[in-house]
Amino acid sequence: MGGTDLTDSLRETVRAAGRRGTPLCLRGGGTRTFYGRAPAGDVLDLSGHRGIVRYQPTELVITARAGTPLAEVTAALAEHGQMLGFEPPAFGEDATLGGAIACGLGGPRRPFAGAARDAVLGLRCLDGTGEVLRFGGEVMKNVAGYDVPRLMTGALGTLGILLEISLKVLPRPGTELTLILEEPDPQRALERMAGWQRQPLPLSGLAWSSGRLWLRLEGTAEGVAAARARLGGEEPADGPAFWRGLRDHRLAFFSDERPLWRLAVPPAAPFIRLPETRPGDWLLDWGGAQRWLRSTLPPETVRAAATAAGGHATLFRGGDRGGEVFHPPSPAVLALHRRLKAVFDPGGIFNPGRLYPGV
Repeated sequence: MGGTDLTDSLRETVRAAGRRGTPLCLRGGGTRTFYGRAPAGDVLDLSGHRGIVRYQPTELVITARAGTPLAEVTAALAEHGQMLGFEPPAFGEDATLGGAIACGLGGPRRPFAGAARDAVLGLRCLDGTGEVLRFGGEVMKNVAGYDVPRLMTGALGTLGILLEISLKVLPRPGTELTLILEEPDPQRALERMAGWQRQPLPLSGLAWSSGRLWLRLEGTAEGVAAARARLGGEEPADGPAFWRGLRDHRLAFFSDERPLWRLAVPPAAPFIRLPETRPGDWLLDWGGAQRWLRSTLPPETVRAAATAAGGHATLFRGGDRGGEVFHPPSPAVLALHRRLKAVFDPGGIFNPGRLYPGV
């Protein structure tokens, strides 16, 4: 264990910013600055507040400071045959644990092992007045009035500065296997993925791209072998590389210069056919629940299609970062966001407007 605890200096910085009314742009490794609305305020570097505080492999719990490199956390877990179940995207070598939780994103394993918010057991944070708050703990129980760990996960730093995060971890499966099956029709691909998810298969990844279905199987050697014989398909030369590329957006699909949209819809929703788009403009992940789209279509067209499919759309990368990036919430939900912001950050100094205008 070890690292550097900058709690005291961060507290003083926040208090000084509050007195001056100076907005702060919170930044760890800077690998996710593209996400959300355009950052505003003086940059507050959090990457120096780092280090694994406690790690109890037998208890399946790790606690680390928010500036700890994500790679350092995953390497420590790997030494004991463990992992973060939600498979957080890094988007770069400098990614931090705090950034992963602040964004709340999950990789290909997320629908099978749970979301980031499901893994957060507790945290320490700084509120907008410079007070250090602690919520939750290192067990699966939370008795706070607000379920603050869940509120902070995915809040993009608009509610507070994450200081320490306690996470539930999972044993790494003994066997991993990737299979590829040809399927040119995206609607048929969705139907096949839905069928597999209704079966007792050891799935940990299920995606469709460029006319191919990709399946990741994890578990015991016997269970994976039985599923392999049942499903057929071919084994690629380097299956793990595909899932890493999908997780961190390093596949060729993500190199397109057009705006990247993320549509979250029920996995059984039909394939969304939009004007001026082709099947190759789509990549389907999470068994169809997360759909990536490269398109220059107007935002209202994409969002209307997502709503009609029972979900919502986020302008994930590119496009107008000063406009509406996330699916516009209802007036009641937006009012709730603003009330929460007023509770945790009454001066509105943390990442103002990163989620929505005024939040």
